[in-house]
Amino acid sequence: MAKSPFEFLQEVRDETQKVTWPTRRETAITTAMVFVMAAVAAVFFLIADQIIRFAVTTILGIGS
Repeated sequence: MAKSPFEFLQEVRDETQKVTWPTRRETAITTAMVFVMAAVAAVFFLIADQIIRFAVTTILGIGS
């Protein structure tokens, strides 16, 4: 069923008032955790890549 733009915007406004918005502190903590996890993942993949590179070059004899 089609609704008028005014009704739609009113419903959007009503729904946004129901949302529990995070506090500034919660947002900062969550953002920090995202950066920490990204750094941990980057270090993990760096180490995994270096181990695989070493294994492949050793197996193929390229490193000699």
